[in-house]
Amino acid sequence: MHDARQARSGASSRGFTLIELLVAIAVMALLSLVSWRGLDSMSRATTQNKQRADAVLTLQATLAQWGSDLDAMTTLAQTRPIDWDGRVLRLTRRGSDTTSPSVLVVAWALRAGPDGMRWRRWQSLPFTTRGEWQQAWNLAAAWSQDGGTQTGGASDTALVPVDRWQLFYFRDNSWVPASQLSSVAPNPNNPAGPVIAMPDGVRLVLSLPPGDGLSGTLTRDWVRPTVGSPKS
Repeated sequence: MHDARQARSGASSRGFTLIELLVAIAVMALLSLVSWRGLDSMSRATTQNKQRADAVLTLQATLAQWGSDLDAMTTLAQTRPIDWDGRVLRLTRRGSDTTSPSVLVVAWALRAGPDGMRWRRWQSLPFTTRGEWQQAWNLAAAWSQDGGTQTGGASDTALVPVDRWQLFYFRDNSWVPASQLSSVAPNPNNPAGPVIAMPDGVRLVLSLPPGDGLSGTLTRDWVRPTVGSPKS
């Protein structure tokens, strides 16, 4: 009886064998690997979602600014409120400060920079005379070509990554590729009116590069506020 109790006690106090330890370590390593892959996938998904959310917010703000510039287009006597030369779109617009009325020139172009190819916006300082308009208009053209080292205090903002962009005008009930607008005869009854035949709408087509944010083709239509019904 004593020998039987001693045998049971020895069996119960026996430790793990080497094989059992190796199996346990292998199982723990496998579980750790599976857990790490799960955490890594969650981290990647979180990063991608954040990048996409940031890209969407940036694009929304950019398109809001685009629409605001077009909505605020205005005309000074014998000036051009809008001009597209195939490279840069220049606009004459009202200033946003209603307490101090002014006019400024803005330009949109696709240009390369330290952060890659991006759609960029240039804005002049506010002005009040036709001579200042001409200076700002020329500076906008220079900026689109070589960055315009002498920008006269103007601002240059890099916006969204873009591979290429296209513009269309709505004229004669159809969308046509944008081109330089032809001049119109002066109207004695409206000497401050536009010197060009303004389009009824502007269609913007952006080709967004593939990446972690947004990609594909985006189309945005703008219709002149004076036009009675939307164009599509």
